[in-house]
Amino acid sequence: MVDNIPRETAKAPHHPRIAVVWSVLSAEIERFAAGTGATMRILDVGGGSGGFAVPLAELGHEVTVVEPSANALASLRQRAADAGVTDRVQAVQADADELPDVAEPGSADLVLCHSVLEMVDYPDTALDALAKVCAPGGAVSILVANRIAAVLAKALSGQFTTALDLLVHVDGVTEGRDTIKRRFETATLTALVGGSGLVTEQVHGVGVLGDLIQAATPETATGEALREFELATASRVPFRDMATNIHLLARKPMR
Repeated sequence: MVDNIPRETAKAPHHPRIAVVWSVLSAEIERFAAGTGATMRILDVGGGSGGFAVPLAELGHEVTVVEPSANALASLRQRAADAGVTDRVQAVQADADELPDVAEPGSADLVLCHSVLEMVDYPDTALDALAKVCAPGGAVSILVANRIAAVLAKALSGQFTTALDLLVHVDGVTEGRDTIKRRFETATLTALVGGSGLVTEQVHGVGVLGDLIQAATPETATGEALREFELATASRVPFRDMATNIHLLARKPMR
């Protein structure tokens, strides 16, 4: 069981693990193209080595990656060079907290914030910054670790004390033993997003059963049948709310 999407998985648009994320992003890109006839200005906050950024640039979009790790940005540049999209990928070394200093208000048609809100000190401030850089009518794609999934995984493995800690802790973590600062539930995430002035349009579960299956039988965890299962259950309660990650697409109102 993992809380966040690994970089090597993120680079594969058709991997069952993230099929629903790419499905949502693809639909948003098509919607934008139908309305404007143009490619998108995409801002990938905490985009690492370009697992999402480079495939999006390969589709013709202009992508700026804001990432604090110099090593990750070096890998991003190499990946972009290998894909022949260096002219469409810009690397900016900065933390999510520094976003207002490195991105102009309203400068992005699509903002990605994947596996970031778990790590920042103040997620509400980060969301305010995401909303500010998003253009009116634009979209924000948010991916976070799910508390319910973490509780379930620990309980299923017989670690009931840890499961209870995750369940009752205000931030859904185990004090002194966790690698992230918080986990979310669907209701708390949508409320937080709403507080920034963004409007939630879609919520999906990412990794509904894929991670549990992979732990038991890795050879079956990349097949087409699993991909179809993940897509079919991603928006269905209760499957959505027990997935490893929660993916939310929000819209910035025109006014």
